[in-house]
Amino acid sequence: MAATLFSRRYVPLLSHVLGWGLLGYLLFFSQSFGSEIRLPTVFWIRQGIFFCLMVGMFYLNLQVLVPRLLLQDQRSRYILTLTGVIVCILLILWAVESWFNLPVLVHKAFHPDGKGRPRVYGWIQPNMFTILLMLGMSTSLSLLQKWQADANLRLALEQAKTTSELSFLKAQINPHFFFNTLNNIYALTLLDVETAREALHRLSRMMRYVLYDTQSGTTLLSKELAFVGDYIQLMQLRLTDKVTVTLTPPSPLNDRPIAPMLLLPFVENAFKHGVSALHSSQIHISIRQQQNQLMLDVRNTLFLDKSPSLETGNGIGLTNTRRRLDLLYPGRYALQINEQTPAGEYQVQLTLDLS
Repeated sequence: MAATLFSRRYVPLLSHVLGWGLLGYLLFFSQSFGSEIRLPTVFWIRQGIFFCLMVGMFYLNLQVLVPRLLLQDQRSRYILTLTGVIVCILLILWAVESWFNLPVLVHKAFHPDGKGRPRVYGWIQPNMFTILLMLGMSTSLSLLQKWQADANLRLALEQAKTTSELSFLKAQINPHFFFNTLNNIYALTLLDVETAREALHRLSRMMRYVLYDTQSGTTLLSKELAFVGDYIQLMQLRLTDKVTVTLTPPSPLNDRPIAPMLLLPFVENAFKHGVSALHSSQIHISIRQQQNQLMLDVRNTLFLDKSPSLETGNGIGLTNTRRRLDLLYPGRYALQINEQTPAGEYQVQLTLDLS
């Protein structure tokens, strides 16, 4: 990991060094090895000045002109400023060559016999080609950096939005559950104080799980199943003999990380819509594991006077559970809802990839 960060940090620097090394080779060494002609020393001084001008122009365009003018929709000022920079560079080169009498010296190096006339303006075309090439490279690099910065910003904003949304959704689910549980305990205090104490003990254990064991964003499957088990036992304290509740946990249990408070809304939905004070009812909760997959199957008796809908029947909890699944397990879960099985039950099947 450290080696990867190190390489990423120094890749841009190495790219710049290699680029300027290539330009230096073209300006100095390629010409010195291209023929047996010995150019005057002032020619290499001129090449050094030209190299420094290219470096300055490159970073001026990269760091100042493109970000402050071109990317700020000031194209006219950018073109005008760039034209001024090019003219200044050409004037500096012309002044240097005139000061050193370079056209005459170079002509003598190529024509020792003195034939022909020095080409005073022959240097403009190759210099302009190099200048435009450096400007094109620096402009492209600046635009690429802007695109990367915008992409990183969008990614950071999306991650922050996702994190904020997950926190908000989780905060909605937890109070929703405790609101129902406190109502149950209040009802128990009117019927059996000892049973209410037991309920408070279970609730305190569940609150400890929510407050302390779920802060990292994931929890162990064993803890999540224990939490669901406490919830079921807490709900059973106020159920009559007309309600049959069965829980089948995975055996053997392969403990894996899972998003906390993810299974509870499906179980809670079954208790809310699968219990009747007048008729016999059944709630079957089965949790199985197959390699990296977790399969939850919740079935409850269907009553005509109770809405079975996951979206409208349970308000906040299950609606946001769908959203949490989309955010936390995109493309890694399957949620199937059968609103009426042949046995007259409402069935929810969740398959979750925990790999």
